[in-house]
Amino acid sequence: MKKQPIQGKPIPCFKRWLRTNYAVFASLHRQVTIGVLAIGMSILVLAAEEAAAQTDTVFVFGNTRIDEVEVVGTKQSPSRSILPQTSVFNRSVEAAAPLSTLEEALRVSPTIDVRERSGKGTQADISIRGGSADQTMVMLNGINFTDARTGHQSHALPIDLDCISGIELVEGISGVGAYSGAVNIRTQPLYPTYLRLMLESGQHGYFYANLSGAVTRNRFSLFAAGSFRRSDGYTYNTDFRNANGYLRMTYDAKKAGFFDFQAGVQGRRFGSNGFYAAYNREQFEQTSTALGSLRWVKDFGRVRLNADVSYRKNFDRYEWYRGTPTNYHNTDNAGAELWGDVHWCAGITSVGGDYMYHHIFSSNLGEAMTTPHGHYKREKSRHVGNAWLRHVKHWAHFEIAGSAGVSFTPYGNSVLWALTGAYRTGAWRVDAGAEQSMRLPTFTDLYYTSAAQINNLDLVPERAITYHIGASYKHDKWDAKTQLFYRDGRNVIDWVWREQIEIDGQMLYNKWHSEQQSRLGTFGIEVSGGYRTDNGVLRRATLSYCYMDTSKLKKNVKTSSVLDYMRHKLSASIEIRPVKELSVALTGTLYDRNGAYTDYLRDETGSLIYDEAGRMQTALRDFKPYFLLDARIKYEIGAVAIHLDLSNITDTRYCDFGGLRRPGFWLTGGVTFTIK
Repeated sequence: MKKQPIQGKPIPCFKRWLRTNYAVFASLHRQVTIGVLAIGMSILVLAAEEAAAQTDTVFVFGNTRIDEVEVVGTKQSPSRSILPQTSVFNRSVEAAAPLSTLEEALRVSPTIDVRERSGKGTQADISIRGGSADQTMVMLNGINFTDARTGHQSHALPIDLDCISGIELVEGISGVGAYSGAVNIRTQPLYPTYLRLMLESGQHGYFYANLSGAVTRNRFSLFAAGSFRRSDGYTYNTDFRNANGYLRMTYDAKKAGFFDFQAGVQGRRFGSNGFYAAYNREQFEQTSTALGSLRWVKDFGRVRLNADVSYRKNFDRYEWYRGTPTNYHNTDNAGAELWGDVHWCAGITSVGGDYMYHHIFSSNLGEAMTTPHGHYKREKSRHVGNAWLRHVKHWAHFEIAGSAGVSFTPYGNSVLWALTGAYRTGAWRVDAGAEQSMRLPTFTDLYYTSAAQINNLDLVPERAITYHIGASYKHDKWDAKTQLFYRDGRNVIDWVWREQIEIDGQMLYNKWHSEQQSRLGTFGIEVSGGYRTDNGVLRRATLSYCYMDTSKLKKNVKTSSVLDYMRHKLSASIEIRPVKELSVALTGTLYDRNGAYTDYLRDETGSLIYDEAGRMQTALRDFKPYFLLDARIKYEIGAVAIHLDLSNITDTRYCDFGGLRRPGFWLTGGVTFTIK
């Protein structure tokens, strides 16, 4: 009998690039031949919604035959936003930059204002385009982990910078929470399979250790990281101890769908010299966070279903005098989402909803408990839901997207909407749009009371409409972008100074009261551009600038922070490689913050100065412009990399919050071992 030749499985050949958001995943873990390749083009694995919102035009400059390759990728978590996501940080681009914490990665962005109270990411507030930390939604791989108690804790996530593959600004999210926008932090291993150890030390008793690694087998991926960071502090009572543990697992089952699980824990202890009252240097705080989520994505032909559940637990212990506990907080934030995307001839239509549950046990936030439980004497809970409909349509050069939804809150039901359009031609893209947003008062807004502050239970949600228009250019090694925006904010919550105020029939004097007396109109313009290449001595050069102005439309009130926005921010960075193994990166940023703060006067010994009546002596001071220059020198040879970080080279004295001195020059260095 004549033997038949063995027929191997035919190798598919890419001849053109489809514009559907599932095209790339059809080739995962398969051997393919790329018949036509646009020279210099990068193959990006985009989130499903991101790809639907923005697809780059491909120009074929030449045809090149290359060897077969296996395409390996990771599905990124989708977003409900109808707008293209704006990259704030990209690990592959900024790997050599002088960055060691999440806060440092966000600080140089023209869009984001990071106000730190200490050093090395100990405690900070993140705000977007003149908003506040409470008005910013924080997401981890597309999951909303915003804390309902206070925005101070929202970005305290159990991840280190080496876990983060990218950070995007997300706007136009349907539902409650993203008043001024959202920050989405994406995690991904450095390599499919590896083990990495990083050790650092430096001034002020600084030490940092990080162990991370990943294993990838066929359709399964496991990524884990753990770290410990500590310092004796750069000034009195600024010591800290931070520990993180994080794990992410993904599995792409052929029939069951794609599963994405993440979990993490974090513990922080830090001296809080002047954090919440500049005249008190003895404060202390300890926080811990545990979070987890599970996402499921399944394609049924032209229909894609997305579902996820999430939970975050926060503990906080605050001490007015270190060693004497003052306030305890125990917060639960749980959520669930379900939506479906339908691809049809008229575009992509999505319909879905989400649910959030917020709860707090506290020593001073919430309503009095019938039976106190340990340190907790008060509690409060609330339920929030959103239902929404969205549609996206692409043409050869045009695209349009819109969404409408209803939010169900304890304050009633609200209709929210967003609309955007864009035109693309060649290397240019122009877009414009508007979106409505809102956020609920935090538990701190509603209930926090102290010797200097009075709470307000009559607060209602903040609301805003944001208008924007922008243009971008990207060609070869060059890119540029500009954006203009205006946000009309109403019922803006802030602490207002009252020399006298009547509360429940009692006259009080010289108190900060939580109110909604401000209506804010915020205008801004952002311009950025840069050059990047993988060859030569000069590898990267960028320049960005942001100007912002906020007008308080209701005057004659003294507020605590809504006008302390970054009016000017000018940032430049450069990366050079004199030789292949050596990189030198510099980042310089000029900051000019609007507003003023109360400075508590001290004598030459550092003691507070009092007048004859026993009142502390103060002076009102404007925030002064300051310039920060940071550098990183890195040398890599084989599996070993050695780096030296020089932070605040000019030893600038500055503060992000009134009277809280930030670190001066800080020298650290370390070594990294990577086994692939």
